Amino acid sequence: MNKIRVRYAPSPTGYLHIGGARSALFNYLFAKHNHGDFILRIEDTDVARNIEGAIESQTNDLKWLGIIPDESMDNPNPQCGPYRQMEKLDIYQKFCDLLIEKGYAYECFCSSEDLAKSKEEQLSRGISSPRYDRRCLKLSKEEKEELKVKGIKPAIRLKMPHNEVLEFDDMVRGKMSFKSDDIGDFVIMKSNGIPTYNFAVVIDDYMMKISHVLRGEEHLSNTPKQLQIYKYLGIEPPIFGHLSIITNERGKKLSKRDHDIRQFIEEYRKAGYLKEAIFNFLFLLGFSPEGENEIYSKEEAIKIFDINHLSSAPSMFDNKKLNWMNSYYIKNMSSDDYLNFVKDYVLEEYRLISQEKLDYLLLLFKSEIKSANEVNKLLDELFHFHSLSEEQKEFLNLDSSKIVLNKFLEKIYNIEDFSKEKVNVIFKEIMAETSLKGKFVYMPIRLKLTGLEHGIEIYNILYALGKEEIYRRISSN
Repeated sequence: MNKIRVRYAPSPTGYLHIGGARSALFNYLFAKHNHGDFILRIEDTDVARNIEGAIESQTNDLKWLGIIPDESMDNPNPQCGPYRQMEKLDIYQKFCDLLIEKGYAYECFCSSEDLAKSKEEQLSRGISSPRYDRRCLKLSKEEKEELKVKGIKPAIRLKMPHNEVLEFDDMVRGKMSFKSDDIGDFVIMKSNGIPTYNFAVVIDDYMMKISHVLRGEEHLSNTPKQLQIYKYLGIEPPIFGHLSIITNERGKKLSKRDHDIRQFIEEYRKAGYLKEAIFNFLFLLGFSPEGENEIYSKEEAIKIFDINHLSSAPSMFDNKKLNWMNSYYIKNMSSDDYLNFVKDYVLEEYRLISQEKLDYLLLLFKSEIKSANEVNKLLDELFHFHSLSEEQKEFLNLDSSKIVLNKFLEKIYNIEDFSKEKVNVIFKEIMAETSLKGKFVYMPIRLKLTGLEHGIEIYNILYALGKEEIYRRISSN
């Protein structure tokens, strides 16, 4: 097989997770770098766990990131489809029948209770990794027919070879080996006629002419099972590679319990992260390019992607790095693009501000925010007064603070617009007239206007609030 063909095959049991997005991205980059095809298919056989709208959500998030499949349900290749597993149950059944015919698979009538009891017995005998005991392999044809007459539908198990070493060269991890006796005879077709993951994925990859499989480390133990199915069917397997796990900052494998890390791409979209930043961040999550550069466009990533630079060591999800990267991309947007971007995240109450004033304030925040939704926190600091602490109240009760506030009100009486120059003149005059300096001049006004000790420059606060609101806040008790 000359042309590289890779796939990303999510299940519609949830939304696009950051781990899944990284797998999709690396497959996409590998294909595009090598002028190959990137295929998107859906593994939807876990019917009970499928979520309505999950497929649409995942495909929309992939498109948002710029990970566009060459083939999918929306753009099928007639020679390789269908692209959803539940649409080809008859195909899986034909391959399953073939394995039974060749003696590589057999019917299993054991109930879940039978299997649980067998497992318990093996554990009691000191067997640390219980395996199926092949009791149904010994059933006669008559015994099988009798069970079927009773309405018991069999599952189908693959007959694993005895005492063999299953080896393969992993693109990321090098030579890997597994003992066949440690695996045992696993189910390839459930009694309801739906294939298990390890069987369906082999048939899917074969039909879609997949040349390379690049997926998460959690699938590493599945690979020897799939290789045995390929061997029994007489099919050349693809080349496998297993990506490193993603950890939190404490070195633990990322899980849904890590509430300090957003888990799904949709959450980053809603929070106001740029697709370029997420793409760039995921690109470096387990990939080590040469040099010190950390900012890469999609085109640059495709150009330099090299499978040999994928790391087998765990990849830490660094929130600080992601936020820095997103702020970098925000800062480098044009003013028009930036305003068009952040305005979608501005809360409705702030949309009542005049367009000119809102644009001015949003542009002030451009160099400060790490994500677009943070503009609301900064607008809140301006327009919502924050409760004062007892220490702050004591500061405002100082005679010096009262003098500064009174003089400030007098001096802004005839000012219509609060430019930086005019405001600086006012504060210089107050300092000259009171002999006060520093925080004893600026802090009383800032506290009375916002309730905060720090924030944007005072002349911007004055511009945002306007004279009427300034008078109201400073004059309030």
